[in-house]
Amino acid sequence: MQPQYIILLIVGYFSLLMTISFFTSKSANNTTFFKANNSSPWYLVAFGMIGASLSGVTFISVPGWVEAQSMSYMQMVLGYIAGYAIIGLILLPLYYHLNLTSIYTYLKDRFGIYSYKTGASFFLLSRVIGASFRLFLVANVLQLLLFDAYGIPFWITVTITILLIWLYTFKGGIKTIVWTDSLQTLFMLIAVGVCIYTITKEMQISNLFSYISENKLSKTFFFNDIKSGDYFWKRFLAGVFVAIVMTGLDQDMMQKNLTCRSLKDAQKNMFWFTIVLVIVNFFFLALGVLLTDYAILNDITAQKDELFPIIATKSTLGITTAIFFLLGLIAAAYSSADSALTSLTTSFSIDILEIDKNKNKNQQEKTRKKIHVIFSLIIIITILIFKYFIADASVIAKIFTFANYTYGPLLGLYAFGLFTKLNVKDKWVPFICILSPIITYLSNYFSLLTFNFNFGYALLIINGAFTFIGLYIIKNRKNN
Repeated sequence: MQPQYIILLIVGYFSLLMTISFFTSKSANNTTFFKANNSSPWYLVAFGMIGASLSGVTFISVPGWVEAQSMSYMQMVLGYIAGYAIIGLILLPLYYHLNLTSIYTYLKDRFGIYSYKTGASFFLLSRVIGASFRLFLVANVLQLLLFDAYGIPFWITVTITILLIWLYTFKGGIKTIVWTDSLQTLFMLIAVGVCIYTITKEMQISNLFSYISENKLSKTFFFNDIKSGDYFWKRFLAGVFVAIVMTGLDQDMMQKNLTCRSLKDAQKNMFWFTIVLVIVNFFFLALGVLLTDYAILNDITAQKDELFPIIATKSTLGITTAIFFLLGLIAAAYSSADSALTSLTTSFSIDILEIDKNKNKNQQEKTRKKIHVIFSLIIIITILIFKYFIADASVIAKIFTFANYTYGPLLGLYAFGLFTKLNVKDKWVPFICILSPIITYLSNYFSLLTFNFNFGYALLIINGAFTFIGLYIIKNRKNN
């Protein structure tokens, strides 16, 4: 695919996003930026959340997992269903009852200021690392396919990327993102559909579902080896808690839900979002089966994260497949990154600086805009650190995995707050939340070393349990 076509695609794409931003950010203020004036249609939120949930990592990585892991990821996706039900029935009613802008304000009311700041800080750390890693992957692909041909260095690619996100989010915030994420989700799903269609046509597959069900890579359920990371109950339970923590306890995802007109609308959003997300993940895995078989038939050696990009852009599938792949990749990456930038700005403004206590509305807005710029720069710097100072892709992947450890303390904090009536010694909470991920990491390390037992994705549950136990140890006996 010629670089000039990619440039035209990117220019056209961002022109569309800027047009949406222009119309959605008229007369915007902090209430618009943080909560979209509580006027978002629930169905729009539900559709847009799909793109934000999947991201560029999912778009590239999930199809690439199939060769090594078959369709075992669906076990985790099934766990999401239970997790989202808990969000809809327990967490959303709590957030709406308290009329929250930042969901971490609950921790201040329940435990105190130290718990509040700790929860928000763990989210900020997680989101900075996660958003930077996702954009790092996409920026690398764009650098390879486009910017290297013009001799443009990687740091300029990254800066332009973040600048474009800043331009269409700095004024309208979450109100703009609800609309742009819906558009980006549409592009991403069309991209997957086009790629599946062109591959099935190329391979002369008449019935996709029969082909997938009869394929050896379609094995989904694994009950044999309890020590394996693919063991069903590990994956399923991990899916439950990953959904709760990375959606229900994540300011990025919940901020969209809190823009709905009512609790009932937010719950409808969560219900339909769950159904569509399960279906979409199935098609990503089906695409992975097709890509793996196509690579074998055509002697393509690409694997894992390289599989989808190489086949889509450098095989015989044609220019249409390449265009839609790039469109889907950009859409998947930006639908995650733009909401991440907005939620980081929201959390730091509300939770750390507490700008809502400042009665001067103009000063509030100036502060929020400065924070938006600062987090844009932080993400740029983090991506450049990945590229120039760490470089080793396996190490970067481990950093991204380690970011998931930071959600464990949030799980423990909210579980302790919701399911006990105990109070804690608030000043000790930061120490417990720092210690728990360390103990979790060491537990998994020695478990693998001694028993060859891999906790896999269940590490999140273990981490949350250690936090819960730690909070019980520091309970305030005088007030219980």
